[in-house]
Amino acid sequence: MQTSFRTAFALACALCASAPGAQERGTGFGAAVQLAQSIGSEGLSNGLGLPNSLVLTLEPERFFAESDFGRRVAEDLQARSAVLTAENRRIEAELRAEEKDLADRRAFTEPQAFRALAQAFDEKVQNTRTTQNQKFREISGLEDKARVEFREISRPVLEQIMREVGAAVILERGSVLLSASSIDVTDLAIARINAMFGEGSRQSPQSGSGLEQNAGE
Repeated sequence: MQTSFRTAFALACALCASAPGAQERGTGFGAAVQLAQSIGSEGLSNGLGLPNSLVLTLEPERFFAESDFGRRVAEDLQARSAVLTAENRRIEAELRAEEKDLADRRAFTEPQAFRALAQAFDEKVQNTRTTQNQKFREISGLEDKARVEFREISRPVLEQIMREVGAAVILERGSVLLSASSIDVTDLAIARINAMFGEGSRQSPQSGSGLEQNAGE
């Protein structure tokens, strides 16, 4: 389970080499050795099954998507999208029927009167399209709001993990050239956030967003 010094050294070199001005300062190699030692020579004394390391990694997308909170958000958005899709289909059928009725009336309606009816129908179609597009944008914006909320409530969780492990930074795993799997805290962070907040609040698709409230409200 303990990270090898070779792996830790490779990670440290990648991190230090990417630091701005590292080559000019001539500190890249020395910092890499120091960081590698802090990662590679640690014990598992924190009780988390993780090495005591200055550097940890996290997969943000999986952290959100596989948490109870993220799963609930996905379910809510799917339910709202299904409601909107059904509503759009119903409105489309009603407009098609109204359009057919208008076409049938054209033969026995004065041209001026028919133009007024046709114009009113076109305005109704445009207003309906605007309203339904706005509903779609609102649903799309709910995920962004939920992700902002998730970042806020997960920050103390990640900070606590850092304190327990003695870490100075948590890096996004996808942006790191090379890292050891033993310093990835995604699974631990998911377990912690689930234990503290669960899925958050849930509301029906017809009610408020249900994505901005914390558990217990």
